[in-house]
Amino acid sequence: MPTKKKPQVTPTPERRRELLATAAEVFAAHGYNATTVRRIADEAGMLAGSLYYHFDSKESMVDEILSTFLDELWRGYDEVLAAGLGPRETIEALVTESFREIDRHRPAVAIYQKESRHLAAQPRFAYLADSQTKFEKAWLGTLERGVAEGAFRDDLDIRLTYRFVRDTVWVAASWYRPGGHHSPEEIARQYLSMVLDGIALRT
Repeated sequence: MPTKKKPQVTPTPERRRELLATAAEVFAAHGYNATTVRRIADEAGMLAGSLYYHFDSKESMVDEILSTFLDELWRGYDEVLAAGLGPRETIEALVTESFREIDRHRPAVAIYQKESRHLAAQPRFAYLADSQTKFEKAWLGTLERGVAEGAFRDDLDIRLTYRFVRDTVWVAASWYRPGGHHSPEEIARQYLSMVLDGIALRT
């Protein structure tokens, strides 16, 4: 008798998203190098071999996680930058959009922060370095415009200010949890109040 063929497994978009979400949590918690396909499969409640029906490698998984996050980030950022807002309003909108992305893609942000420098050395991940250059240009350009137009103090070290704002915002991925007491927009409002207006009582 002829051998009965095994049924083909057709990955669904929903299952793929579920597996990527699991992989993102594992990569964020344990690091890219320490994470194995088996560990991801264990967390997903499946055999390691079954994971290969959906992805050919852990590299493909982290690639899709990071590219999805950055594509969405830049859709939001590009919309802000094209809106013709003043420098202060642009900073406010960029910070708010950043917190929304942390809310949507917290594990991806953590992976990006920990792994992007290492991964960017590989041709497949060259877009990480390109995104970082574009990111820096957007923020520095807005700060420089703010100083030139009198919206920000002219004694600011622009690059130091950029690093402070960048790090202050994105480090929130280390503690933020979706569904918490404050919405992304409320956290952005509080951060912007401290960054733009300070914390000292005005007299």
